[in-house]
Amino acid sequence: MGETKATHQDIRPMQLVILNLMPLKITTETHILRLLSNTPLQVEVILLNTKDHISKHTPIEHLQTFYKTFDEIKSKKFDGMIITGAPIEHLEFEEVDYWEELKGIMDWVKTNVTSTMFICWGAQAGLYHYYKIPKYKLQKKLFGVYNHTIYNSKIPLIRGFDEEFQAPHSRYTEIRREDIEKIKDLVIVSESKEAGVYMVITKDGRQIFVTGHSEYDPTTLKDEYERDLKKGIDIQVPVNYFPNNNPTNTPKVRWKSHANLLYYNWLNYYVYQMTPYDIHTIQ
Repeated sequence: MGETKATHQDIRPMQLVILNLMPLKITTETHILRLLSNTPLQVEVILLNTKDHISKHTPIEHLQTFYKTFDEIKSKKFDGMIITGAPIEHLEFEEVDYWEELKGIMDWVKTNVTSTMFICWGAQAGLYHYYKIPKYKLQKKLFGVYNHTIYNSKIPLIRGFDEEFQAPHSRYTEIRREDIEKIKDLVIVSESKEAGVYMVITKDGRQIFVTGHSEYDPTTLKDEYERDLKKGIDIQVPVNYFPNNNPTNTPKVRWKSHANLLYYNWLNYYVYQMTPYDIHTIQ
């Protein structure tokens, strides 16, 4: 939105913070910012990284210029927050070097953020911290683009979704339906026969857990596949991604409309329509 049009809006900009735990921070922030920009709402974003872990894959100049630490923002209130995943599933949560810092941030969001979206490992971490829901190791990496169905169609988060939609996954662990169903405050929104539970939401809409990567761009799975091959990892070709399952073919994008609608609905129904006009009154 241009400056002239923005100044005539009667709503204030939405204040969002993204805790980026991925090693390739520039790539991840670009993926998410593209989706957040697909809305008529004015959105102002602060990028956050952990102080207890030094990123080896992002230039220090970029971090110093564009990122803040939790200590710099913890006195503020935010309309929305996104906590990304991280490729550390082989570790128990307590073994992660920034786990204590992340726990503090996850406690903070309950009083300082209207609605928070947790992605992939971030979703598993949130469900474990808040509800003691464990993650389970898979026999092989869940890797590719999978079909999903709507489990609860009355929830605004999936308003406008088709009855079946596709989304990428890239992980070695899972959460299980039977553990989530024990928690009365949690609602399963959608799932996949192959990939398991996909979206979970608290009944008040303040926490949304997404186990996949709807934010991925067209070549992300391809890049991950080629990276693992170079490392000598025994990795299968991403499911339902390359035409004819041939890695030399250009990947097919089957999840873009779902991704845009997911973030649009979150910003509209759970951030903009739920947050107070005076951001300082968030409780």
